[in-house]
Amino acid sequence: MSLNDLRKSVGNAIYRQIGRANGHLQNQRTLPVDILENETSYLVVFDAPGAEPEDVQVRYLDGSVRIRIDRFRQFYESFEMRFPGRGMGLDGEAELPADAVVDPDAGTAKLTEVGTLNVEIPKAASIDDDDTDADSAAENAGAATEEVPIDD
Repeated sequence: MSLNDLRKSVGNAIYRQIGRANGHLQNQRTLPVDILENETSYLVVFDAPGAEPEDVQVRYLDGSVRIRIDRFRQFYESFEMRFPGRGMGLDGEAELPADAVVDPDAGTAKLTEVGTLNVEIPKAASIDDDDTDADSAAENAGAATEEVPIDD
């Protein structure tokens, strides 16, 4: 093995390790998210780079929207992986306001062509203050566990 071959081999090994560390770091960070509100619903917008609808899981639990993206790398014929820098399992979470009362059963999620995931959760119908079960109903509406379907 020549000195040039050794240098190239060591350089490739270091490059791959940096790529793996970068991918691991992406797996540990939560995805960027925006929470928007109008009179009828909340819109939670996540960056979902490289995701396909079948890669995404969306759940509503205890006042927060949680997503999990399990991506897969495509195989590119006649190319060798030099820098595996993209995280494959990505997570995101967004807490809705503490006073939010929503209907998670009516929530929808849409994955756009530009790599954003829009999760819309309608606000629940207002509850009559004279109702003795109003506090209980509000707690139950906000604490449901639901899987939100993804629209293609």
